[in-house]
Amino acid sequence: MEIPFRSSERASLGVEWELQLVDRETRELTAGAVEILEELRPEGAEEHPKAKHELLQSTVEIITGVCTTVAEAKADLAGTLAEVVAAADRRGLGVMCAGSHPFTRWDSQEISPKERYLELVERMQWLARRLQIFGVHVHVGVRSPDKIIPIVNALTQYLPHLLALSASSPFWSGCDTGLASARTKVFEGMPTGGLPHQLADWAEFEEYMDTLIRTGAIQSVREVWWDVRPHPDFGTVELRICDGLPTLDEIGAVAALAQCLVEQFDTQLDRGYTLPTPAEWVIRENKWRAVRWGLDADIVVDEKGTVRPVRQAILDLVEELTPTAKRLGCEAELADVVRIVELGASYQRQRAVAAAHDGDLTAVVDSLLAELRDGLPAAGPAGDAGGHAA
Repeated sequence: MEIPFRSSERASLGVEWELQLVDRETRELTAGAVEILEELRPEGAEEHPKAKHELLQSTVEIITGVCTTVAEAKADLAGTLAEVVAAADRRGLGVMCAGSHPFTRWDSQEISPKERYLELVERMQWLARRLQIFGVHVHVGVRSPDKIIPIVNALTQYLPHLLALSASSPFWSGCDTGLASARTKVFEGMPTGGLPHQLADWAEFEEYMDTLIRTGAIQSVREVWWDVRPHPDFGTVELRICDGLPTLDEIGAVAALAQCLVEQFDTQLDRGYTLPTPAEWVIRENKWRAVRWGLDADIVVDEKGTVRPVRQAILDLVEELTPTAKRLGCEAELADVVRIVELGASYQRQRAVAAAHDGDLTAVVDSLLAELRDGLPAAGPAGDAGGHAA
């Protein structure tokens, strides 16, 4: 089976951001996407070019066009976000983002009236119905299918870094899960979700996809929801590991990290280097550690079992990638990675808000609404710029 790879401009960038609609009075996740997207739909068009349905009617996904820089991607998202926020406000709804809603139950939600979502629920049943989760996906352009599989394999080493930074789903249906990213474990329930299979090259990818389609495991390549995957139609590598991020600055930070990593790997391939393919047990263990402990995780850095704090690994990675960021024009956004580490990731900020309000999770919703509106706070909820909730 031949899968055409539509090569993209090197290091071009696209971002997808899944937004939650919440009732401003109850703070519950609330349907509204059908009406909002119909209002925003340009006359004569089938849909808004950059605001889309997702599985649940309480979700609006906004997407960028093909961008060159992280700053351009952030500005693109900001423009569509303003439209969605205004339309939601007219209906008494607020807009926020996190990997999960702190207390709304998944079985209270309405499925979007689109054929592909109805088919997904019919096929997957409970696994699909409980997907009350929200993420950020970053696409980075790659020119050649010969490069895409080595880059996917190499990126798996950095999945815990990206997940620890973005982890924002400590709560599920009103309970503290004890995890930094409950979203990750919910999504891993899907048969083709989770870590990518390690493949040798594009030909092996085509052969594997052909097998999955012929056996009825999937209907199209789009149904392989790996944490990092090739996207043949866009000519990109797509990083899907990140939880939903509450602020544009956090989106800029993970987009800069992704763009710099892909650009560095692309350059190394041009120079004749062989990119590393980490051991599968290391990748799996490190992902779990980021799910459980977020920025407080110690990750395995070699097959001998050496461990080091992911917090320090992230800071070292920022330093290593800074020259690449300067070339790509995203040095300021890459520096925001350090700001997140110092301030605390969203799961830490959410837990700190809950603790400060005697466990009242409506206060967590209010804090997420405020962060989307105002950006990253200058200090943690307790007023300590360097403080972290456990």
